[in-house]
Amino acid sequence: MNIQQLEYILAVEEHRHFGRAAEACYVTQPTLSAMILKLEEELGISLFDRSKQPVHVTEDGKKILDQARKIIHDVYLLKSFAAEAQDELSGTLRIGIIPTLAPYLLPLFLRTFSLGNPRLHLKIQELTTDQILNLLEHDQLDAGLLATPVGREGYRELPLFYERFLVYAGNTAVIPDKEFLLAEDLDLENLWLLEEGHCLRDQVVKLCELKKKKTPESSLEYASGSIESLVRMVDAYSGITVLPELAVGNWSGEKKKRLRRFAEPVPEREISLVTWRHENKKRALTALKTSILHQLPETVSRQKSGRVLPI
Repeated sequence: MNIQQLEYILAVEEHRHFGRAAEACYVTQPTLSAMILKLEEELGISLFDRSKQPVHVTEDGKKILDQARKIIHDVYLLKSFAAEAQDELSGTLRIGIIPTLAPYLLPLFLRTFSLGNPRLHLKIQELTTDQILNLLEHDQLDAGLLATPVGREGYRELPLFYERFLVYAGNTAVIPDKEFLLAEDLDLENLWLLEEGHCLRDQVVKLCELKKKKTPESSLEYASGSIESLVRMVDAYSGITVLPELAVGNWSGEKKKRLRRFAEPVPEREISLVTWRHENKKRALTALKTSILHQLPETVSRQKSGRVLPI
């Protein structure tokens, strides 16, 4: 029995398919199958029911897989502790980041951070908040960059910065002629939102109290998966949307003129570095935090200054 065999059986459990598990482990399917069969022979039990598609874990196999997961986690911790003891950061740092933040935050610090830590391998996944929290809990991510507070026990949240919200209006959108807007000034009938599952959508819904209000039916119903798509729809069909400030940081010209600010206290979202219970790689995460804060635009506040919207 060896660590590699345990990694293989966990991969099959995750993917429910020997071929996809082999691809995830960067080996051929015959190699993975042979290693798992050898482990089953050593243990004297079948871990998987191969007669079903997708592959099912047997009842006896569930107990073995639970223990294998603990062993792999302990091995990962040992490697993390060893990497922490080295002068130069090394190993792998697994980060999850929400889609409404990734395109705007990553380009600010990623190149500088990578060049400064050439032996540290960054593995970054763009995921929803729920996906990040689930992977953190199951030790499949080291940290997440997402909007907080998450409102769940077991997670450690290190606030990094506070991102203010702005209103973006189309050319013909009806909007009050005043310098600073209130949430009640927004035309809910023509408000464009992200699709379900995005924390930014939830925050805008709460800002506008949409669940408490009944808006008129529209002939067009559209939920976007990205901020860029929202902006294009507003440009094409008019209406309004609410955007975080990093998403509009490089705007200029006509687009920038269509942005309107909220009145005090300005609604904002808290962006944090989130871990599960403990931080496995404190030095690497501290270096990541420092790099992010150093590369942030001066316009983005490091301290809470407005009204943090819950998610």
